Amino acid sequence: MSQTATPASEPLTIRRLGLADLPQVMPIERRCFTAPWSLAMFGLEVSKPSTVALAALEGGRIVAYLVCSRYDRTWHVMNIAVDLDRRRRGIAPALLRALFEQTDRPGAEYTLEVRPSNAGAVALYERFGFRSAGRRPAYYHDNREDALIMWRTVPER
Repeated sequence: MSQTATPASEPLTIRRLGLADLPQVMPIERRCFTAPWSLAMFGLEVSKPSTVALAALEGGRIVAYLVCSRYDRTWHVMNIAVDLDRRRRGIAPALLRALFEQTDRPGAEYTLEVRPSNAGAVALYERFGFRSAGRRPAYYHDNREDALIMWRTVPER
């Protein structure tokens, strides 16, 4: 599974994210989030059989990742990050496309939480068919910001 982000200086490769990749993931996580996941949280999620974890690489180096776990019949996009110097190059959309290529089925449901203040992420998710369905008050521990709850349903055929 290989996709190209534009514009890119090197081809973008998307592959499964594994436990051995976490030493490259953790610094990105800390740069991207004020309340980053711990190594233990990543290890737990990546090792679940119901998780789709993807890494985006440029020149053999991880520059972004996505973690999505299935609970019952619903996919939960739990974490998506693009390293700061690689943003606005189409990498996050490429990760979402790769996820949906693997998991989309008629009637499939996806959910996620996002900071309302992260307008770029909200707009990205809306482009992929996610719609706002409410808020989780004081969801983010670092500043007590609410989370915007978004849902996406794949149409039945």
